[in-house]
Amino acid sequence: MLPVPDKYALCVGKGEGEKKLTAFDAALLDAGIGNMNLLRVSSVLPPACVFDNEIDLPLGSLLPVAYGSITSDVEGETISAAIGVGVPENPEDSGMIMEFSGFCEADEAAIKVEEMVREAFEMRQVKLKEVKVKAVDHVVKKCGSVIAACPLFYARP
Repeated sequence: MLPVPDKYALCVGKGEGEKKLTAFDAALLDAGIGNMNLLRVSSVLPPACVFDNEIDLPLGSLLPVAYGSITSDVEGETISAAIGVGVPENPEDSGMIMEFSGFCEADEAAIKVEEMVREAFEMRQVKLKEVKVKAVDHVVKKCGSVIAACPLFYARP
């Protein structure tokens, strides 16, 4: 079993490429997580996890991450992704991470993930301390991609 992460960050990125996968790779690089091996996880923020936007990990590290992304090769199309984290009042409770991607602008995507975070807390009957949201949008030139992510990682000894 892997250890429970004790830190999290919010990052967004956008990019263009010749192909869909290279556009996605460009978005990962722009978000600052392009040189990690991503392990996609669902939407639970571990209890007592601390926000830290400094992801100081060796290249190639295994990085648990919840994310929303979208890639398009339709010139002129607007694509967006947003990530939202709900932090519980009680640090012994787990928080929630929600992600969204779609064909809209960043502000609309941000509203959608915040609504989902609030609903997830209501369903769990957990008191919400704060919601952190980050969103990005991009108008496709040739082949574009966006990502909004919540990496979960560990304090380095």
